[in-house]
Amino acid sequence: MSGIVILCAVIALIPLIAVLSYVLIQGFAYLRLDLFFKLPPPPLVKGGGFGNAFVGTLLTVGLASLISIPFGMMAAIFLAEFARDTKLAYWVNFFTNVLSGVPSIVIGVFIYALIVIRTGTFSAVAGGTALAVLMLPTIVRTATQALEAVPMDYRQAAIGLGATRIQTTLQIVLPAAVPAILTGVMLGIARAAGETAPVLFTALFNQFWNRPIWQGGLWEPTATMSMLVYNFSTVPYENQQQLAWAGALVLVTLVLVISIVARILTQRRR
Repeated sequence: MSGIVILCAVIALIPLIAVLSYVLIQGFAYLRLDLFFKLPPPPLVKGGGFGNAFVGTLLTVGLASLISIPFGMMAAIFLAEFARDTKLAYWVNFFTNVLSGVPSIVIGVFIYALIVIRTGTFSAVAGGTALAVLMLPTIVRTATQALEAVPMDYRQAAIGLGATRIQTTLQIVLPAAVPAILTGVMLGIARAAGETAPVLFTALFNQFWNRPIWQGGLWEPTATMSMLVYNFSTVPYENQQQLAWAGALVLVTLVLVISIVARILTQRRR
């Protein structure tokens, strides 16, 4: 049985190792520092980069974090500290699990109808909102579990010293659960950074730099790394295919680093 378990583990790792090694071999050959500061090149033109897509990824994921983290934390605090073991908490958890299973393309179409059609333009705001919806279930579930894992003795000691329920939650329980909460946030960010379908319907793509935020840059079509890889990986032009491989390597590395940091935080919590 030990041999069978080891064999199954090796088989499960083969796709991961194959993807990582293939992307590393193909992408590293074309990876250069100046790629982060240049715009995507036209067909058959050497040079260029994915600077606008890298900035766009940071922008959309940043907007998604600004939206999902506060709402996710408030929901988790309510479920873990004020509505634990109630029917309301049960149904909220149930619908959160349902939301986590909704295909990302469906969320993209929903935000397209909600924001893109109403504003008349693809934008970073629409892309960030779609990614926020994807991140929300992960943050709510992990933050709720983290808060519930804090020993009840902490709460009883704080209340025994005269602290209110809100003071106990914000000053005792929440700081104790921060490492696990950060783990959930980073896992949500890692998922959002690699999504393509929701961005396709909301942020779309842009061959140029967006205007500054204070000049309305958030309401323009915005390039992202996932969309750049999607667009350039299927074209017949070698220079754009090379850029897609380099972009895929950067994107995989970004997600991998975030996942490793989340794992380290989890082990520290233990």
